[in-house]
Amino acid sequence: MNRFFLSINVRELVRPLGQLTLFSLGSAAALSIIVLIMALVLDQTIIGETLTEKLNVSLYTYTLINLPQVVLDGLTIGFVYAAIALGYTMVYGVLEFINFAHSEIFAVGAFVGVEILIALDQTGMLRNASLGMAYVFLIFAILAGMAAAGALAVTVERVAYRPLRGAPRLVPLISAIGVSFLLQDVIRLVEGLTTGDFNRIFPTFGNFDQRIIFGKLALGSTNLTLGVSIKSLIVIISAVLMLVGLNYLVNATRIGKAIRAVAQDRPTASLMGINVNRIISITFLVGGLLGGAAGVLYALKFTRIDPFVGFFPGLKAFAAAVLGGIGNLTGALLGGIVLGMLETFAGSYMGVFTMGAAGSEYKDIFAFSILIFVLIFRPQGLMGENVGQKA
Repeated sequence: MNRFFLSINVRELVRPLGQLTLFSLGSAAALSIIVLIMALVLDQTIIGETLTEKLNVSLYTYTLINLPQVVLDGLTIGFVYAAIALGYTMVYGVLEFINFAHSEIFAVGAFVGVEILIALDQTGMLRNASLGMAYVFLIFAILAGMAAAGALAVTVERVAYRPLRGAPRLVPLISAIGVSFLLQDVIRLVEGLTTGDFNRIFPTFGNFDQRIIFGKLALGSTNLTLGVSIKSLIVIISAVLMLVGLNYLVNATRIGKAIRAVAQDRPTASLMGINVNRIISITFLVGGLLGGAAGVLYALKFTRIDPFVGFFPGLKAFAAAVLGGIGNLTGALLGGIVLGMLETFAGSYMGVFTMGAAGSEYKDIFAFSILIFVLIFRPQGLMGENVGQKA
């Protein structure tokens, strides 16, 4: 037992936590300063006067008071994007192509987890479950979604990608797009044959919808309640554990060393006794496990899923991977957090700053505009593309 604990690389456990903290605080501080400056400028215009008349509070005060809640919401969705983005960047790091079917693998994990919970709910087990058993059922659903998504990812690699490994890069890319559409229709077919309902709702059980209240702040004639829901905390904690676990796997284990060796030079890794096909399958398995867990957590957070649920989260996670630096694990973390923060800040303040002319439905404009600027001025991403060392 002592030998086991001595073999643990504490540095690789602590380092990603420091990175997560740094990225979260840095992105939150930068975006907070930007919106506060905008609020201070707009406070003297008709926008600020209108808000003051409506809520009896200045635009700057309104923006400042809402900041803690916006940051918490941004972290929640940011960690989900980061978990999905790591699946993209793992595969790219080893094979140097984008697995566009990863978003549908994410969707399959979400459907498997939600369908299991719906089946348990129909038997009455969820309604009669104690608080502890509610968490057991949720963990079981997450593990089932991970298993299904991981198995599917390995199958997709074996059937659709491995035969094309020696082909030009465009060929497996087209195959990935085809697999993506195929899996969407398979989900629709299975749901149509089994339930007849394409929209599935995450069952209500346990205390996941309850909010932990941090306090109340006066906002004009009303009080603003600051807090975070328990399901948001579950999403954040689960995502952090996955990110730390993946970092440890890649940088502090023999399997991780083999993954990095295959990413660096496949022929040489093969000559050194590494089974390249097995390592690539393990890479897809790990990416699928992360995607499946993220799918169930996404369903927990947003409640409703459909066969196309993976499209926009997958697209944004891909953008996050590119934003941080495709092939770079640290970059995927940074890109996911930054993109989640941008989306939440824009969705929360855009409607206020434009007097309702542009609401939260336009929040993606800012996120993808930042991505375009990054690609123009720093095409390797914020952290730089580092395939060989970061897998």
